[in-house]
Amino acid sequence: MHRFLSKPVRALAAVALLSAAQAGSAQALPPGVRLGMSADELQAALPSAERVQRPQRLAGGLAGAWRGAPTQLAGLSFEPVFFFAGGQLRRVEWVAATAAAPDLGAAAFAEIVAWGRQSFGPELGSNDPGSASAAWVQGDCDVYAQRISDPHHASVRLIYKARQLKDASEL
Repeated sequence: MHRFLSKPVRALAAVALLSAAQAGSAQALPPGVRLGMSADELQAALPSAERVQRPQRLAGGLAGAWRGAPTQLAGLSFEPVFFFAGGQLRRVEWVAATAAAPDLGAAAFAEIVAWGRQSFGPELGSNDPGSASAAWVQGDCDVYAQRISDPHHASVRLIYKARQLKDASEL
């Protein structure tokens, strides 16, 4: 799994250098962090990571048990949350509340989508009233961006998630 992450990380570094004159660049997994690692490996790779007192729970047994230092991305402060299930890192999610942003995060979302296109190719997207999303598949990893534009709950997310393929018996 580590092998497929190195390509997006290298691609993001190139994009970051090319877009430094612009508003910024999107976010790759932190150096040394890879999906499938244990919490101990996360702590070793990211000593600043802190355990969350009340983990956020998601379907599939995912628990957002760790968080990292906020990262500036596209002019917003994104906080990374690391989700574990079965003792392994399965999801990394950067979240920025955008209710105070004049455009409710539209420019940040557009920048993340542009980065995704350059890094992973064309996206599978949707644009509904109040929300938009863009998704890419990279090996056994799903990468997606989401924007909620409700003025009271506006946010932008960038998510790396371990791809879960189901066989015909699970459908």
